[in-house]
This record gives sequence, C-alpha cells and structure tokens, in this order.
Amino acid sequence: MKRSRKIAVFGAAVLLLAGSLMGSAPAAETQRSPWFTSWAQSQQALSAKTVQNQSVRMVTHLSQGGDAVRIRVQNTFGKTPLTIDRATAGLSGPAASVTGVRPLTFRGQPAVTIPPGGEVWSDDTDLRTQPDTDLGISMYIAGTVVPGQHDSAFRENYLTPAGAGDHTADPAGTAYTETVTSTYLVSAVDVRNRGLRGTIVAYGSSVVDGVGSTNCGPGCTELGTNRRWTDDLARRTGKLAIANAGISGTTSSNACPGTPDRVAGLDALARLDRDVLALHGVTGVLYYYGTNDLAFGCTAEPILDSYRQVFQRLRDAGIAVYVTPITPRPGYTAQNNLDRHEVGTFTQRWNNCSGTCDGVVDFDQVLKDPSQPNGIHPPYDNGDGVHANAAGQQALADFVSLPMLTGRG
Repeated sequence: MKRSRKIAVFGAAVLLLAGSLMGSAPAAETQRSPWFTSWAQSQQALSAKTVQNQSVRMVTHLSQGGDAVRIRVQNTFGKTPLTIDRATAGLSGPAASVTGVRPLTFRGQPAVTIPPGGEVWSDDTDLRTQPDTDLGISMYIAGTVVPGQHDSAFRENYLTPAGAGDHTADPAGTAYTETVTSTYLVSAVDVRNRGLRGTIVAYGSSVVDGVGSTNCGPGCTELGTNRRWTDDLARRTGKLAIANAGISGTTSSNACPGTPDRVAGLDALARLDRDVLALHGVTGVLYYYGTNDLAFGCTAEPILDSYRQVFQRLRDAGIAVYVTPITPRPGYTAQNNLDRHEVGTFTQRWNNCSGTCDGVVDFDQVLKDPSQPNGIHPPYDNGDGVHANAAGQQALADFVSLPMLTGRG
C-alpha cells in the first residue's frame, strides 16, 4: 500500500528490519498460533536518562497468563544501536523482587543488538503465569544508551545505579535502588495459551493510556494497582487478552494544526503497524480517539478521514473495530462540540460507523454529566474534566459488551 507520509514509510521499514533481525519472526506464525499479546505499552520518545553499565527491571502487568512468555524490545527512537547484554523474566514480588527467574534469549543468544529504529522479539521461555499478575523483565546494558520509553507506567520501575553491572538474575531487588515512573525498552509481552480466544487492543490517547486511573478518591493516589479501564476489562474477559496501546496527547488525524511536537508523527495511522498490527493474536481493536484532535484544531472532516483509513486497514487485516464516540471535555468551544457530535453521529449510525466499523462502545453515555452533557459526571471526574478516576475507569470497563468482543453479540 502506498504511503503518503514519511513516518508511515519509516514504520514499515522498521517492521521489515525487525523481521530480518529475527529470521522466522513471530509475525510469520499461522492464525492458529497459541501466542497472544498479554501486555503492551507503546514507545513514544527517548528517555531523558542515560543508562550505562547497569540493569533495569521493568514490571509488566499481564492481562492473561500462560505456560511460556516472550518479550518485544524496541529501539524505535534510538540514534545509536542498542545492545541488550542479558535479559531475564520472573514473577514480580514486593518492590523490585522477582521469583522463578528465567533467562531470555534472542535467536538462541543471551545478547542482541538492535539498530536505530529497530525492534526484536525474544525467544520463548517456559514460565507459567496467571491472569492479572505482574511479570518483571530485567535487562543489562553493558555500554551506554539512551533508552526509548513509554512515559507513564502508572507504577514504579527500577534501575541499579550506573556502573553496577549485571543484576538481571537477582531474585532480591536490593540492587535496584533507583525508581522511575516510565517503562524503558520493553513494549510488549506475549503469553502462550491455547485456551485464549484473542487479544483486544485498546488504541487511543490519554483516556486509553490510563490518565486518572491512579486517582482512588480525595487524597488517595495508588501507583501500581492497575486500575485502568483496560485492566478492569481484562479481569472480566477470561478468554481474551487486553493490550493497551494508548499514548497520551496523540491524535487520530495527522492534520490537526495545533499538535505539539512531542506527539507529532504518533497519530493513529502512523503507528498502526508498530502498535497494533505487529502484536499477536489480535482479533479486535477498541478505538478511542478524537478528543485531542478537536483540542488541537481539527474539525470533524479530517477526524473522520483518519477513522476511515485506519478502520479499513484493520478490517483488511481481519481485525474487528469497535469505536467509541468522542467523550465530553469542558474546554471545547461550541464549534468543537458541533464537530464532536458530527463524529458521534457517524460512529453511532446503524451501530457500525456507517458500515466502516463492527460495533460501537458509547463511553459518552457512561461519562457525561446528566445535568451538563458536555462535562464528565462528577463521581467519575479525575478533576480535570477530561479523564475518569478509578471509579470511572471501572464504570467504563463494566460497560463494554463481552459478547460483542467475543463475536457472540
């Protein structure tokens, strides 16, 4: 398919490069593969921190478990090659501790070098995991690198001091004395589980990413308790994995004139291959985009144009598309709300986006204030009028139709 934007061409090149790195890559597996992406956090920028001769331990929260795992490591934004000298996986315990540590290899080798813009999947390693549990991924970098990151982990992750050496096999977390609230390097975890029916990818901006999910009430903040609506939804599904591909601040369309530089080039079409189509066992996408498009100056027309392009690519890949109308935002102008309702009318028409999507998840009905429909219902408001708190996240998760996601609706 011909691309009109350089970023899309770059993304396709990254996928080809990753495939050549790994030979018979996971993407070449058949549709009957037992592998499903159980956790994801999309890379969005380089970290402000340099990692040098030290270990990092990133905690990933699995939506579903299995009898083996494998991970994806990315150097998407890197300017230099990234060498992982050793990596392990283990079940997370208190703080930075892990149990049942297993080595991770890459084409049978303990180390791997990933070129700028590249990515690599590890070999599978036998490690039994359960649904709704944390997996610690430890990586040792002997040289110097500026790692790519997902900005908001909504938990603490761990690093040893620079120069501390290889502590990837340490069960205790005592060597990991530094904490960060971003996720470095690792961007997806697959589980092997023949009992699962698919992976649902939640795709969008900050409302998908999980902003507000740490707000458990007045004066209450919880890190690491996994209260995003996608986490809550995973606890309901049983036979479906949920992968979160949200990046705060991003847009569906690349045409919004006020898009900040920090998220330019991360629109829905530009990162679709990397953050959705390259994952495994994907049967559906929950598409929650548009609120930033309006805030950054887009009207309904470019938003709907981007919807149609993304939806078509997903459906061509055999992936069902479930869309939510744009939810309320108190800062919207009268014109913004007219455009919001125009997009909403398109998504709601015949409950299938005028034939371009497979279903509608009307989160607007959950979040809107009954007395002020352009605002969020106060019990669910994170306090910024845009995002849902932990109670609102649970309400969103409870609203999603499981029969729809499993194809039984």
